[in-house]
Amino acid sequence: MSSVAPDGGVAVRGGTDGTVAVRVEEVGGRRVVRALTASDARRGALAQQDGESLARAAQLALDARLPLLIELASSGADVSVGLDALHGWGTAAASVAACSGVVPVLGAAVGPVVSGPALLLGLSDLVVMTPGAVAYVSGPSMVEAFTGVRLSPQALGGAGVHAATSGVCALEADDATDAIAELLSFLPDHTDAEAPIVATDDPVDRAAPELRSVVPDHERASYDVRDVVRIVADDGELCELWARWSPQIVTAFARLGGRAVGIVANQPRSLAGTLDIAASQKGARFVRLCDAFNLPVVTFVDTPGFLPGKDLEWRGMIRHGAELAFAYAEATVPRLCVILRKAFGGAYIVMDSKGLGNDLCLAWPQAEIAVMGAQGAVQVLHRRTTAAARHAREEEYKERYLTPWPAAERGFVDQVIDPADTRAALAAGLRALSTKREVLRGRKHDAGPM
Repeated sequence: MSSVAPDGGVAVRGGTDGTVAVRVEEVGGRRVVRALTASDARRGALAQQDGESLARAAQLALDARLPLLIELASSGADVSVGLDALHGWGTAAASVAACSGVVPVLGAAVGPVVSGPALLLGLSDLVVMTPGAVAYVSGPSMVEAFTGVRLSPQALGGAGVHAATSGVCALEADDATDAIAELLSFLPDHTDAEAPIVATDDPVDRAAPELRSVVPDHERASYDVRDVVRIVADDGELCELWARWSPQIVTAFARLGGRAVGIVANQPRSLAGTLDIAASQKGARFVRLCDAFNLPVVTFVDTPGFLPGKDLEWRGMIRHGAELAFAYAEATVPRLCVILRKAFGGAYIVMDSKGLGNDLCLAWPQAEIAVMGAQGAVQVLHRRTTAAARHAREEEYKERYLTPWPAAERGFVDQVIDPADTRAALAAGLRALSTKREVLRGRKHDAGPM
């Protein structure tokens, strides 16, 4: 049953008894299908009809090609209902999964989100959490019973934990609706549409001479890569996602010439911009999101390589590092890459190198593109020579190999540009690639690394 909701939206299944309300309404000027739990009713516990309402919301989002917003504050499946409640949750999960890659699925945790319903956050493309929200599959009492460790709900699954440690939370916000509206401004309604174009007075050919000095001359000096992104982006604005999770890689929405793009950038301020398991997962997840919803990906590279470590290797650095390479390699949206400084070894390859098929690769004159840095190379090739001789070899190696010119001569870099021209060059590249289309191979789905 549908009816007009008090706020002018359309209520769906408005006559059913349960804790989930479904409406078609506007958020930030965009129509969405919004499913929200009422935590004041049975603490938001989900009965069978609530799972069916969530499933109906997801199906409606698919049919109407509208973003799906799931706003949760739930104590889990309703124990008093029993197995039927679990079945309802399973029905909801299947329907939300069917939305993946077709319409944006945005999750908002605005209170406790416990047990099965917490996994709906994991099925969402992007998750917003408010300060008082907590989310976990197994609660503090169960954790204490099994491990002997006593934790508060916030320490186990608060917004800060999911923003910095688990990677569930993409944005922390006092007002979930405002945060969702900001995210929607960068996303299309569905996979066959493009994101809204936002008018700007910032000229696309604006020179940015400040970029000539933003990267320090000393090869080991750090800087904030977000300064580069802000200088390049329209009006200096970006919306960073997962800012506290694996900060050595930056993922953000921005605009160039009014068009939404996804930004992936190594962050030298954190672990020198090296890639580890979480950074690879974070970058891969974001690239796949952008590819699903037609956002060009702009990658800024400054990385000395993968972070070494026994624990990382044992935990699957090979598999997870491959996730990032796989995400870029299968992406069909326009892909533009700017090499700012270091681009060494396998990490250079997985950061959308020409070898992975990027459409346009730019490099600054100070870019260093090589198998490894001078010190490591000389230790491998000339380890038996004297210290003075090794130093001389390092200087020779830098002069000969640690420049963008060998890569440009081989076609691995399309242009070596003045840093001041970066915005204009990227905007021109986006215009040239605006009609890019790729024929997708017929298959059920990929079986890539996860």
